[in-house]
Amino acid sequence: MTQPLTGILPVAPTPFYADGRIDIDGMRRVLDCMIDQGVDAICILANYSEQFLLSDAERAALTRASLEHVAGRVPVIVTVSHFATEIVTARAREAEALGAAMLMMMAPYHGVGLVPSEAGIFEHFQAASDTVSIPIMVQDAPISGATLSVPLLVRMAREIANVSYFKMETPFAADKLAALIEAGGDHILGPFDGEEAVTLLADLDAGCTGTMTSALQPEKIRPIVTGYRAGDTDAALEQWKLCLPLINHENRQCGLRAAKTVMMAGGVIKSDHVRHPLKPMTDRTKERLLSLAAELDLIALNWGK
Repeated sequence: MTQPLTGILPVAPTPFYADGRIDIDGMRRVLDCMIDQGVDAICILANYSEQFLLSDAERAALTRASLEHVAGRVPVIVTVSHFATEIVTARAREAEALGAAMLMMMAPYHGVGLVPSEAGIFEHFQAASDTVSIPIMVQDAPISGATLSVPLLVRMAREIANVSYFKMETPFAADKLAALIEAGGDHILGPFDGEEAVTLLADLDAGCTGTMTSALQPEKIRPIVTGYRAGDTDAALEQWKLCLPLINHENRQCGLRAAKTVMMAGGVIKSDHVRHPLKPMTDRTKERLLSLAAELDLIALNWGK
């Protein structure tokens, strides 16, 4: 990448057949649909990709298939999060060798009772950076159980060569983004929003330059970012209001199941199966999801028909 990555970088869901096997052909169709949604990049193997339910062999197959199929049409961000630094560095090397444009990592985590010290977290990211020559996005998410202070994040940006992007998903994300940008200055190349864009307007006010949502409605959310950054804050607000009911329903009721269910309804994938112990959404929740998706005439709801 010759310019900093901005805009919308959605997470690709991992499609499974109804019996739970990974659907590689479905993965290719997901990626094609997302490119047709006008995304600025695609993130694979993230939490919304059910990365915690994939075997190492499945991860490797999905990484290779995704990068070969996208073939440079948009940048691909590969999530390499793991508690073990040696596993993270191995994943990072493999992703870069296969053509990843960026890596995304959470702090090493294994439940709230097993979180490394700040020194250990810093060294974890340092080791990954030393392994590759592509940017690393720090995913600051409550799921990790690790508290990443603004001073620690700024130190990482200043002292670790490839750490320059940050995805903020913590409570009061806008205030943390603003503090990070102010303290980190030019070292903060890509301050990003997450959480399905539920706090996007506040995060844009704070200075974020993009968002990482799901693959549900990128074509509707991207204009919020581009309009705001072009100075048309009124249009950005109106578009956010238009998207907000579906954003809220996904964020609070559906989670990672939403994009898969809409993509199945739209003929992108054959099944919206999620792996156990996750459960399918209720019929009531699905009915509201598909109704809101139809009101917005989403690309994913029509792509394969």
